[in-house]
Amino acid sequence: MVDLTALRTDLTDESEQLDALVAPLSPADWARPTPAAGWTVAHQVAHLAWTDHVALLAATDHDGFLASVTSAAEPSGLVEDGAQEFLAPPAELLARWRAGRAALSEALAAVPPGEKLPWYGNRMSAASMVTARIMETWAHGEDVADALGVTRAPTARLRHVVHLGFRTLGHGFAAHGRAVPTAPVRVELAAPGGGTWAHGPVDAADRVAGPALDFCLLVTQRRHRADLALVATGPVADEWLDVAQAFAGPPGVGRESLGGRGRRAGAAA
Repeated sequence: MVDLTALRTDLTDESEQLDALVAPLSPADWARPTPAAGWTVAHQVAHLAWTDHVALLAATDHDGFLASVTSAAEPSGLVEDGAQEFLAPPAELLARWRAGRAALSEALAAVPPGEKLPWYGNRMSAASMVTARIMETWAHGEDVADALGVTRAPTARLRHVVHLGFRTLGHGFAAHGRAVPTAPVRVELAAPGGGTWAHGPVDAADRVAGPALDFCLLVTQRRHRADLALVATGPVADEWLDVAQAFAGPPGVGRESLGGRGRRAGAAA
């Protein structure tokens, strides 16, 4: 059984770490550009606030959530439009994000066991929703940290991002229009503070190894593969590292390699 209370605690801790980073910022720092093209620090927090809002609808008002999706003028622009809609002066935006994430946590705690919540292209349990929120909060926190020139120490909460990144292997292939492989992949990653996080069959021929932080940066498309210390063994594992994405929706455009190679940076998912 998944411990939903522990998951919610980790989401709270991840959110509070980012909150502590942005709360003291000046208006000028809130307006700093981040690696996501066209997005400032404020856009990143507004996106989190908007996503918490639609997740709250999914948990408490299924019809309201579906209406929010079908009423969109351009579904492909939901992410950009949501961030723009929730933009506000820093103090107001921060208060909105805090209230929204608290309300979402309480709502997810009340979801009956076994119930699946509507989401974009699939349905998910309350535990999966919390895991996805941890992933997004961490990933957008990386964008904010990059904009501010801050290096955040990786925490044990990254295990949730690793879990989601591994579980979405098939989605990464499908999102890029490629056949979903049937061959299993083994992932063995060096965890922050020591130890190994492993997923997949021990005897799998296709394997990925390296630091857990690098794997998380890859599957959230916050770094280009060429800049990460990940080693792929086998054709499926090698191809996966080119298409991996832990977030729902169409393929992201990724980030440009620090060495000048790779794909062009784009708005975060």
